[in-house]
Amino acid sequence: MSNSLVIIPTYNEKENITRMLNTVMSLSPKRGKPFHVLVVDDGSPDGTGDLVREAQKAHDGRIHLLERSGKLGLGTAYIAGFKWGLEAGYEYLFEMDADFSHNPKDLERLREACMDGAGIAVGSRYTKGGAVSNWPWHRIAMSYGASLYVNAILRLGVKDPTAGFKCYRAETLKAIRLDHIHFIGYAFQIEMKYNAKRLGFSIDEVPITFVDRELGTSKMSLNIFREAFIGVLQMRRFDIRPADATDPS
Repeated sequence: MSNSLVIIPTYNEKENITRMLNTVMSLSPKRGKPFHVLVVDDGSPDGTGDLVREAQKAHDGRIHLLERSGKLGLGTAYIAGFKWGLEAGYEYLFEMDADFSHNPKDLERLREACMDGAGIAVGSRYTKGGAVSNWPWHRIAMSYGASLYVNAILRLGVKDPTAGFKCYRAETLKAIRLDHIHFIGYAFQIEMKYNAKRLGFSIDEVPITFVDRELGTSKMSLNIFREAFIGVLQMRRFDIRPADATDPS
């Protein structure tokens, strides 16, 4: 079995999912085993789940599908995927979008950073060598401004704290109390990094080029940004302890 699971949450991604799965399946890593994929689909009415089942037939045992009853939020999709992957025994677990804003070829570099000791490897737009393509200037300004804001409040020390392209070592996820993660939108990405940092895990940034989606509809909204803005202030008060710690009575 592969030791690496790429978790891809989907909702109405019929334009992208087949090509994404075929691309990941075609990768031939120089270091480590081929990647497996878990698609967590939130009841897409456009038939995304059916396309995943078709792809499963062509790639024996390497593509998995977890179907949920409705649109329950990005954070809960990833947490469901993490729990599934940890139960199955994967050593490296990834977050990646279905829309090719994250280049599948970068999966290997993220895994190598974790193989070399990082608790989390972040595909970073804002570290040296990183870039953003096809975004309007105001979107870049908002995203970069959010990164400065997060670091000013949380002292996270990560140049791209809102990034959603990541590789986790299994031990990192096992230490985080996944059932105690508060946010399900944009702030989820920040909270997971903040938990890992507070628990003593290192976070390495791997430069990537983020490309805005060409097909399908963005799930970003003003409410998601609002959650993140308020959530960062709240995170400083969270009780962050390792998963094996005893809860106070």
